[in-house]
Amino acid sequence: MDHREFTELIPGLPEEIALDCLTRLHYSAHRVSSRVCKRWRHLLQSKDFYYHRKQTGFTYKAACFVQALPVLSEPKPTAQPRYGISLFDPVSLDWNRIDPVPKYPDGLPLFCQVVSTEGKLVLMGGWDPSTWDPVRDVFVYEFTTQKWTQCADMPSTRSFFAIGAVEGRVVVAGGHDESKNALSSSWVYDIKKNEWSELARMSEERDECEGVVVGSEFWVVSGYGTETQGAFKNSAEVYEFGSGGWRVVEDAWRVSRCPRSCVGGKNGNTLKCWSEADTAVQVGACGVDLGERTVVTGSAYQGAPHGFYLVEGQNGKLTKINVPDEYSGFVQSGCCVEI
Repeated sequence: MDHREFTELIPGLPEEIALDCLTRLHYSAHRVSSRVCKRWRHLLQSKDFYYHRKQTGFTYKAACFVQALPVLSEPKPTAQPRYGISLFDPVSLDWNRIDPVPKYPDGLPLFCQVVSTEGKLVLMGGWDPSTWDPVRDVFVYEFTTQKWTQCADMPSTRSFFAIGAVEGRVVVAGGHDESKNALSSSWVYDIKKNEWSELARMSEERDECEGVVVGSEFWVVSGYGTETQGAFKNSAEVYEFGSGGWRVVEDAWRVSRCPRSCVGGKNGNTLKCWSEADTAVQVGACGVDLGERTVVTGSAYQGAPHGFYLVEGQNGKLTKINVPDEYSGFVQSGCCVEI
């Protein structure tokens, strides 16, 4: 039916009412609905329609996790876990698995990073699960079509970098190169243009740092330099999208441990460490902020089962979520996706 073209969104209805009807469609119906006609397809997949749905309150926030997949029944199981992307709806408490990236059907690159912007999921970097060589791959998942698209590679190879996304742009900063040298460089990727542009450098090298977006600012939290491996800084560097410059914030991270995945919302100049929020998540903590609530995962001790919890606000108590066995694997990282 793709060849059909309607001059009206819904024949017989005023445009405003027809748009309101389509705006109220659940995102899971967009793939089928986009096949009705060309105009519906162009509308449902457009950036303007996404922001219209967001402004009118018809988007849905969910948590995406890079998560260890269930171990297959094999005569000789491998020690290295395989990773996929799980999607958790905090309202219905439903879990789903996003289709594998075609290039990596047997498991995602190890330590890959995920962010979301404009209702799309962006996955980049990591190590090839077979060779452990760092990769520069970038993939974008469109929830309307439920398909992955391979996009322009990262400009250079980097691992354990900070990442954040705002209004169709993805910023990466810090991490280390193939020779384990810590980096201070940063780049921005424009999803619509499928192009990378170099940004100003940070004032310091920051390996194993974590990225947090707060409003129009991108915070690169902690990290360490090449010569001070493992000695995490207590500072952060903040990129302001409007001015295009960096500034240093001292005493932003007062925790003597790696900030990766466990950094929470900002209160003044203080960043929350989810691994210190409760003993139930003190190992392998990962928090995904969904606005009114946060999904927090982690273990009570090394080797303990991975638990999943909902937290109301930034300082609420952890409420345990009952999770199906196939979605109870270790979480490597995660992000909020507003679909």
